[in-house]
Parts: sequence; C-alpha cells; structure tokens
Amino acid sequence: MRADQVEISWDAGKDKWLVRIVNGEEVIRRPCKLPKNADEQALRAAAVQTVQDEGYEADPAFVSVRR
Repeated sequence: MRADQVEISWDAGKDKWLVRIVNGEEVIRRPCKLPKNADEQALRAAAVQTVQDEGYEADPAFVSVRR
C-alpha cells in the first residue's frame, strides 16, 4: 500500500526527528534517532525505511523535509 504523504520534521520538544505517515485519514507518527544536523538525503532514507517498516511504500522524492 502506498502512503499518501510522508513528512519528516524536527520535534524540538523531544529533540528527535518525527516521521509522519498519512494514508487517508490514518496518521502514523514515529520518532527517528538521526542527529539534528543530518543531511537531507539521510533524512529521506530514514523516512522511507520507517514507512517500509510500517508496511507502506514511499518514493524518497515525495518525502517532505521540514527543518
């Protein structure tokens, strides 16, 4: 199943990256342990891996990164 939207953003309250997977009305949030200064390629790869771990598919080009 393909995720409708995938976003990774910095959660300042928890000092971790947060991967947000949207599929229809379902929203899944998962923390990611990359450092705050991680490059965009590493963030996209981690987000795609998280999506796959949840049983979805995602293209790295469609992952939005919010810093």
